[in-house]
Amino acid sequence: MIEGQEGVTWDDWVALASACEDHGVEALFRSDHYISGFDENRPVLDAWATIAGLAARTTKLELGTLVSPATFRHPSVLTRSAATADEISGGRITLGMGAGWMEREHEAYGFAFDTARVRIARLAEQIEIAHGLLHEERFDFEGTYYRLHNAPGLGRPNLPILVGGSAKPGTTGPAVRFADEYNTLFGTLDEVRERKQALDAACEKGGRDPGTLRYSLMAPCVLGRDEREVNESARRIGARFGRDPKDVLLRYGERGPVGTVDQAIEHLKEIEELGYERVMLQHLAHPRPRDRCAHRSRARAGPRVTLHCAAPSNGSSRTSRTVRESCSTGCSRSSVRSRS
Repeated sequence: MIEGQEGVTWDDWVALASACEDHGVEALFRSDHYISGFDENRPVLDAWATIAGLAARTTKLELGTLVSPATFRHPSVLTRSAATADEISGGRITLGMGAGWMEREHEAYGFAFDTARVRIARLAEQIEIAHGLLHEERFDFEGTYYRLHNAPGLGRPNLPILVGGSAKPGTTGPAVRFADEYNTLFGTLDEVRERKQALDAACEKGGRDPGTLRYSLMAPCVLGRDEREVNESARRIGARFGRDPKDVLLRYGERGPVGTVDQAIEHLKEIEELGYERVMLQHLAHPRPRDRCAHRSRARAGPRVTLHCAAPSNGSSRTSRTVRESCSTGCSRSSVRSRS
């Protein structure tokens, strides 16, 4: 997962996507922000324009947003952007949707920034509209914030909708009704366990089998082949984002894989055991062209936990080799941010 607002240029995106496909990475997700939270002079490219461009340049990589704020675009525009990229890619797009949280970028570019309650309500309507446009031949909607009248559908029923949040009722309700995946973020093991329980309860209340809603986690990571490399990774993160390397290791270690290859695998197994099917691991700092790649872990019926590719986690050399190759390219940068 790449934080695109942190100075990622088009050349960077091309190099990142190429590295992902070259090294067997299954998916490349990006944030959807218009301004950096650390240095407002860093260049920022539009999320969906970037994804459409990468869709034309890649052949295997899943692409998507974590997540697109309901405050930036009308849902008809957002859904059509995703559907267009999905056609360009041959069906490799995930539409990630969230309420929006960074007030400063709204102030800077003139987006309305309503109360959290209103943003969540807008998101709920957007999720329903996106689902309707993707699945129905014609779609009508009459809500508090949006109205659609006999809108022609977009004919992309297999385009997954991902909802991001902290497993509160405002996001779990519409996710249970319309989403394919629910992504939560930056929680301790106890917190993500509680969120999983809340999602299960929401599914039961909504009459949906929890097994039909994919659960995923977005997490920071700091990786290295040994302690020296782990510390060096933490130093690079701290230098880029004004943090003490010790604080990086402490804070991120509570919420994601931090440490050596074996330590990272053990942490991912713990996440899998809680019921999460995949983990999107952040990669923020891109200091050298060949240091550009993205982490993604995925668990399947198993036990299985993977980083970059589907491979058994029970001590298999393939998984360890994949993680070790990732460490050697320096893909261990991360950040922490909040999301409604």
